[in-house]
Amino acid sequence: MPKIAQKAIDMPASPIRKLVPYADAAKKKGKTVYHLNIGQPDIETPEVALNAIKNFDQKVIEYTHSAGLESYRNGLSAFYQRTGLPVNPEDIIITTGGSEALIFGFMTTCNPGDEVIIPEPFYANYNGFAVTAGLTVVPVASSIESGFALPPVEEFEKKITSKTRAILICNPGNPTGYLYTKEELEKLRDIVKKHDLFLFADEVYREFCYDGAVPFSTMNLEGIENNVIMIDSVSKRYSMCGARIGALISKNHEVISAALKFGQARLSPPTIDQIAAEAALDTPQSYFDNVVEEYVTRRNIMVDGLNSIPGVFCPKPSGAFYCVAKFPVDDAEKFCQWLLEDFEFNGATVMMAPANGFYSTKGSGQQEARIAYVLNQDSLHKAVKVLEEALKVYPGRI
Repeated sequence: MPKIAQKAIDMPASPIRKLVPYADAAKKKGKTVYHLNIGQPDIETPEVALNAIKNFDQKVIEYTHSAGLESYRNGLSAFYQRTGLPVNPEDIIITTGGSEALIFGFMTTCNPGDEVIIPEPFYANYNGFAVTAGLTVVPVASSIESGFALPPVEEFEKKITSKTRAILICNPGNPTGYLYTKEELEKLRDIVKKHDLFLFADEVYREFCYDGAVPFSTMNLEGIENNVIMIDSVSKRYSMCGARIGALISKNHEVISAALKFGQARLSPPTIDQIAAEAALDTPQSYFDNVVEEYVTRRNIMVDGLNSIPGVFCPKPSGAFYCVAKFPVDDAEKFCQWLLEDFEFNGATVMMAPANGFYSTKGSGQQEARIAYVLNQDSLHKAVKVLEEALKVYPGRI
């Protein structure tokens, strides 16, 4: 039998989904499973987007331009400019989700064997995107004790080699919820400028900032306009994860022109999804105000609840809708699996994502789990109680 490719072997499984079979088995046994493992919000998609789909009346679902609908790119540019980002329509390529945007960005700027530096823990699929492009991820460790703040500049400098092509950040962060300050981003700017690197910024959670925090975009960093590549998506902003629409954004038109060739090779992003995304640009501010208020409440329920459990530590995030908690257990992955296989409280259990899958450094995050506080408030209260009771009897507690 012929062998599959080495790249396929190297492609990592998703830590967010790897325990799904155990969750399915738990449900078949009649357990309620509180899904804290995946960032699928239960927030309703804006009505204007849903109506655009319902009212679609074209006789043919045609290809669009490979860079996306011109009307959508114009509208998206205006949306960014209203929020202070200097983005023009010609700076944008619409992609099939933010995932494709990052893959296009990697393929455009890096050669196989090149290195990309990423503060860890980081969104696990970055590993998969790097494998797709033939890149090596070089992690720089941040610590849960500092709330996952940007590692010292010296740590980045130590990692830079002749193969380094880019630094990648997520801001606000997945899985940590940490929001980089303007000062931290300016430190990154100085490194990028000094070594003439690309700076990829995944900013898909920009609308989710709490306690008065205001996000500062890499698009506003002065002096590296041609180095910055922003990744964006409608998935979280409008609770439209299934509408696979993202964007690759850069003032570097050599990058945009080259990335467009990858866009042409996949023909076009989804037509109907673009129509929904364009309509979503008319979502009223009240929608976002209500969503942020809800997530602040959910965050407080989850994070304060976790920190009230003896032995658990969870820094309070300033953005996104994730947190990483450290548990008093021998191995968080074993704990997560045990919760699904062997534990229930009042007929329920919890599914989390072991945090070791969000690290590139082997052995890191062994006592940590990522939690997405995307469930309703009652479910979050119950999930915290399940974890509290579970830790009282878990055989691997330390």
